[in-house]
Amino acid sequence: MQLALLLVLSIVVPLVCIAALATGVRRLLGLRIGRTRAILTALVGLAAAAVIGAAMGDSRRGPMVTVQISLAVLAAMMFLALSEVVLPSGSISGVVRWPQAFRRRLSRTRRYTELSRIAVRHGLGRWLRARSRTGPQAAVERAALAVSLRMALEEAGATFIKMGQLLSTRYDLLPPEFVEELTRLQHQVPPEPWLEIEQVLTEELGRAPGEVFAEFDPEPLAAASIAQVHRARLHSGEQVVVKVQRPGARATVQRDLDILFRISRKLAEHTEWGRTVGAMELAEGFARSLHEELDFRVEARNTTAVRAGVAGSATASAVVLPDVHEEFSTQRVLILSWMDGLTLGGAGAPQPGEEAAREELAQQLLECMFEQIMFGGVFHSDPHPGNIMLLTDGRLALLDFGSVGRVDRVLRTSLRNLLLAIHRTDPVALCDALLELVEHAEEIDETKLERALGRFMARHLTPGVRPDREMFADLFLLVAKHGLTCPPEIAAAFRSLATLEGSMELLVPGFDIVSRAKGFAKTQVQRKLTPASMAESVVEEALAMAPMLRRLPRRVERITSSLEHGRLGVQVRFLADERDRRFVRTLVHEVLLTFIGAVLGLIGVLLLGTKGGPVLGHSLQLFQLLGYNLLVVASVLALRVVFSIFRADR
Repeated sequence: MQLALLLVLSIVVPLVCIAALATGVRRLLGLRIGRTRAILTALVGLAAAAVIGAAMGDSRRGPMVTVQISLAVLAAMMFLALSEVVLPSGSISGVVRWPQAFRRRLSRTRRYTELSRIAVRHGLGRWLRARSRTGPQAAVERAALAVSLRMALEEAGATFIKMGQLLSTRYDLLPPEFVEELTRLQHQVPPEPWLEIEQVLTEELGRAPGEVFAEFDPEPLAAASIAQVHRARLHSGEQVVVKVQRPGARATVQRDLDILFRISRKLAEHTEWGRTVGAMELAEGFARSLHEELDFRVEARNTTAVRAGVAGSATASAVVLPDVHEEFSTQRVLILSWMDGLTLGGAGAPQPGEEAAREELAQQLLECMFEQIMFGGVFHSDPHPGNIMLLTDGRLALLDFGSVGRVDRVLRTSLRNLLLAIHRTDPVALCDALLELVEHAEEIDETKLERALGRFMARHLTPGVRPDREMFADLFLLVAKHGLTCPPEIAAAFRSLATLEGSMELLVPGFDIVSRAKGFAKTQVQRKLTPASMAESVVEEALAMAPMLRRLPRRVERITSSLEHGRLGVQVRFLADERDRRFVRTLVHEVLLTFIGAVLGLIGVLLLGTKGGPVLGHSLQLFQLLGYNLLVVASVLALRVVFSIFRADR
């Protein structure tokens, strides 16, 4: 029985000591650490206690044991602080998972090598090493570099092609030569074997494709890097389009995104251009968009949301959106209604006699996009020619809602004001509407901005001038030049309209999107001025103001009563923001710790130099014991302050 009790104590006591030491050290440094690091820290503290005890010899017995414990705690704290510097929290688990990390690094290295070879093959290496020139040859060199970049991106694969397509709409970031060339990005890939597609369908649908489809064509209609499209027929007899994600698409995208993030981080850290354009923010936004495209359930919800936003409008029947069979759609499989027709890229230019019909279709498509942006709040963010179909029945259809933009109600109102100001050619109203849309500093020279907008309107929006892509580029540059920041959702709306302008050129060559937008704004204003619309607006505003109006009499009475009795005052809360209070608390905390540590250390030194006092045993005096302990406590406090400063700077 006694042996068993001793055995239990020999196990429990060390475990309790380890837990107590790890908890105490963690709290002293203010860290949250994992189990592995806690055990290592406690073992270091116990080992330090054993070494210090052996060095102290017989003196460790009695009062000097407090010094031994304090030094052990200090040693454990130093180890924990040093380990946090060398291996920050979370790194130990990464070390444990080093085989997976090694495989990912090896795969990334192979991809780096492949991308480097592509860059060298297309002549990008000399451009990366050389300095950009100025003068007449600059435009020629940029054009040649743009062609090389496009060809390299096409060979690099889907992720880089989509990144190039995104950059092709950023007139504020790239010269016109790059924008023009990147709009031509295409990617043709061989389709996946039918057996692999069949396996994906079986995994996602939970049953064999034959149980869901009466017919399924194994030959794809189109194949892209992320998915391919097949024609099928349900048991109900309905013809459908089945979009199936490639088996290795997600892994490929994740690997390439990892490389893009690393490149963007290097650009942001080491180049002025990367910091100016926000390379990391650009990569993060692109990654979010691409992750949405990898989940076909998001595309299904987006299609439903866009349809609901334009339901009941005049263009709801003129521009067709595909129906989604949500009961069969999953993360990697999307089933849509079949539509007969050709994309704008394949339909070609209008034939003689089709000009009037094409003109009407273009107007309907433009109005549909404006209704999505201005009223529905959810809009197709990539209406390029491949995502617009000319149906056999003479209507248009929008495809591929994997990427959509969203605009809230406040921004939609500001956009309508912006369109109205453009219609009136009023730079003052345009300045007011623009300032409602963008983010800006409190101090801004509005007069200078109004003059710049006036010059912009005189250049691009006067009668007889046909707007082009240069107009969007000038607008973005004007916004950036005056220290304004365009919200991502508004930038997405402008990019969508810019992409639509290119698609309109295929549908109706010479289509003036800006003048038609002015007409749309005028029509909407006229609709708002009808008696029924005005009455509805008044009712909505009254309902919104009703709670405030009910409280207004009581507040007025309270203010007048305070004025009458001389009790009216203004209350200003000092440090009302929680972040300010947190900063002050932290600052006071660190100052107090520093002061207390310095005072305790000074007292400890003075006590060690003080002669006399009670003798505790052998040659040990009480003043010396207190001095040693106070020095250790001062060291602990100093280490805590230094470590907190280091973490804040990091």
